[in-house]
Amino acid sequence: MSFSSLPLSYCTNVHPGNTVDEVIDGLSEHTAEVRRQLDAPMAAGLWLCRSAVSELLEDAAALERLAQTLWQHDLCCYTLNAFPFGDFHSERVKEQVYLPDWTSNDRLNYTKDCARILAELLPEGSEGSISTVPLGGRMNPTTPDFQAICFHNLILLAKWLKELHESTGRLIRLAIEPEPLCEMSSIPEDAVPLFRSLFEMAEALGDLHCVKEHIGLCFDVCHQAVVFEDVTTSINQIVSSDIRINKVHITNAIELQNPSGNVAGREALVSYVEPRYLHQTFARMSDGSVVNRLDLTADDIRQEPADSFLQAETWRVHFHVPVYADELGPLKTTRPDLKAALQAILELEYSPHLEVETYTWPVMPDSDPAASLLSSQITRELESAYDLLRELS
Repeated sequence: MSFSSLPLSYCTNVHPGNTVDEVIDGLSEHTAEVRRQLDAPMAAGLWLCRSAVSELLEDAAALERLAQTLWQHDLCCYTLNAFPFGDFHSERVKEQVYLPDWTSNDRLNYTKDCARILAELLPEGSEGSISTVPLGGRMNPTTPDFQAICFHNLILLAKWLKELHESTGRLIRLAIEPEPLCEMSSIPEDAVPLFRSLFEMAEALGDLHCVKEHIGLCFDVCHQAVVFEDVTTSINQIVSSDIRINKVHITNAIELQNPSGNVAGREALVSYVEPRYLHQTFARMSDGSVVNRLDLTADDIRQEPADSFLQAETWRVHFHVPVYADELGPLKTTRPDLKAALQAILELEYSPHLEVETYTWPVMPDSDPAASLLSSQITRELESAYDLLRELS
């Protein structure tokens, strides 16, 4: 088997993009420079928020400008990130990033609109993917019929994507992205049972084939490593459950070993506490059990040694850190899990889309807003990812 023959993609959600002009500025200022420095094929995994999507659909000239910008800088686009609906660079995103959830017509219509745009940008002969929220976040309120409504909307989307394929020749698939402490968090405990229920509803409606063809998963390695899954086992469970992996996020999480005795590691971790994004933190205890906290806080890190959370063997934190890093000073990363996941992906009978998604550069400790530095950091990310893919191949 082999990895996707498409160029490696880098998600542009690291750059602000509330308007088409902002999206194009990000491509021209950063992504184009990365492409120049990388000197290798590269795709732009566009993040298009609701306001930018609406602007593109209302103004054909704006969509043409976007397509021309990609072409001028030798970039292609075969995947979109439709996870963040609103401003992903506001002062506080956190649990709001899961809204609207999949019970909302706003989420359904936004995803359809993203597919309309992607159908115009897809390279000839390639298939497209769109990553999306893990149905919703458990920290946000839901109703008793939450799952049934989500499934109903997903089936509607699958049928619409089938019609889009028939009318345009463009095959686009949805990639639901599990994330810690969301409706889809664990692969064996959440994703597989939920897909089984979705398939049962689709079969009762006569839409099972359509749903299996158009609705699958985005496997974000950081997310599954954070919850201490064996990523190889998880990927095998997905495959054996006849769920398609449509997209893989090449990502690393933070790992702190021996938190009670690693004072330097805890102090380093404090520097990653920041107010914009949610950083779910999981702790594996000596008996193998896993406990969690919804967000990373300085109080949790600097708690009294008697606190049970501090007595864990290892902490893992949902904070996307460079894929080239095995360690960050006294902190480790989950890069071994990344290698294991990609090795398992290599064994699949098809080739999911591959995308590096390190969106946290602006909030990392000692971050520097200089465009040249950010471009160099992203270039190093992609070089490292390409090296890893070559090593495994």
